[in-house]
Amino acid sequence: MATVNFSVPEDVKDAFNATFDGRNKSAIVADLLREAVEREKRRQAHVAAGTAILRRWDKRPVVPAGTIRQLREELRR
Repeated sequence: MATVNFSVPEDVKDAFNATFDGRNKSAIVADLLREAVEREKRRQAHVAAGTAILRRWDKRPVVPAGTIRQLREELRR
């Protein structure tokens, strides 16, 4: 198992220690890091999906409004 060292504000440390008193804090931090990694992967996937949609949007066929109106009228008959 690896060791990770990082600094956090004192109030965050105190709140963490108080909230998770008596529990395996290393396991809790590992779980939080796993959740953060998964959340970031989902965020990146959403960004990639949005980027792909926008790329395709620029290549969509453009249909003139008059054509759309005409087709609607034809379908209503």
